[in-house]
Amino acid sequence: MPEQIEWLGAGPPWRRRRRRFDGPRGAADTLPAERRALLARWLRRGGRSYWETLAGDAGKAYPLAQALLEWLVQGGWAVLDEELRGQGWWPRQVEIVDPGALRTALGLPDPQAARQAWESAERTHFVHPELLAAAEALAALPPARALRRLALLERLDSWQGEERSGTRRDFAWFARGDTKSISEAEWNWLAEHCDLAGFGISGHTPQLLIAAPVLLHVQLPGRRIASIALDAAADWIGLTPATVAAIVGADACLRCWRLVENRSSFERLARQRPFGDGVVWLPGFPPGWWRTAMARLLACAPAAADIACDPDPAGIAIALEAGHIWEAAGLAWQAPEMAAARLHGLPQRKPLTEADRRQLARLRAAGLPATFAGLAAALDELGEKGEQEGYL
Repeated sequence: MPEQIEWLGAGPPWRRRRRRFDGPRGAADTLPAERRALLARWLRRGGRSYWETLAGDAGKAYPLAQALLEWLVQGGWAVLDEELRGQGWWPRQVEIVDPGALRTALGLPDPQAARQAWESAERTHFVHPELLAAAEALAALPPARALRRLALLERLDSWQGEERSGTRRDFAWFARGDTKSISEAEWNWLAEHCDLAGFGISGHTPQLLIAAPVLLHVQLPGRRIASIALDAAADWIGLTPATVAAIVGADACLRCWRLVENRSSFERLARQRPFGDGVVWLPGFPPGWWRTAMARLLACAPAAADIACDPDPAGIAIALEAGHIWEAAGLAWQAPEMAAARLHGLPQRKPLTEADRRQLARLRAAGLPATFAGLAAALDELGEKGEQEGYL
């Protein structure tokens, strides 16, 4: 196809602009691999660049950059400004005509399209405070990356809503249809913003961590009934969901079940538990496997519950979720350790975030038991929250 040449100024120095208007653009999939790689690197640096930038990206493969530039002009992808130096024309500036289309042709993400998609994405529909806070943190990331991680949060929300549990590979398959589709960087980011164990995602089979004066009777398929003493260890015992599901009975001498959210606090209390107390680790918002296991255990060894979580909006929500298990079993539960006095007495507190305030407003609007209503009022008054380790 013929190209158009436009002279820039009366010269000297003589300058011209070359472009091609007519006909279909060059097929990017016909480019040799080396040229495609060079073009991809250049596009990532921006759609407008001096020739030295493109040549610099090529490094020693200078003829490669020259051949690629000519292909871009002849293929209708670029407008080229040149300057006459000696006996030849020297590229000065290159402008891509339609960088979005060229990126698409090369299979590269289009930043503008990603930016527009990010701006229109709904990011405030999460109810879970950790998901909501994670979604807010995405604003600091490049749009294309933010969109991919927002999609992960949405799948994590669905995973919890369907009460699923499993390993990281299970979640990766659920989220993207490939057990290895979530990168290490993405896993690290998810773990930084969300309690994956609380969402029922673990590196291996999850366990109910427990210490209690209870003798469980378990019958696994093809085996005789065996007994497991939950107070036989110096600290605690871990029961897999399959083991709990195989419980056929129990002998218990329980005063109450004590549910503790903070792992360090749980370990300390499990080692120092008073006689008659059963201590269980509550892994954040109770995932489906945990609720099922706890309900099964409660059916065999019923007792009232004393629930202790962080004195913050999420802690209130977690305690309420766990309390529903006792309510469904017709048993009493309370949370005396989460009274407002505990928050006031903490040596260290942290400011409430906007996500905390929104969650607190939702909880108060739905109505709260007296202890939580008092804690909610204290959180609102102080504008601060605390951690369970400070009091338990």
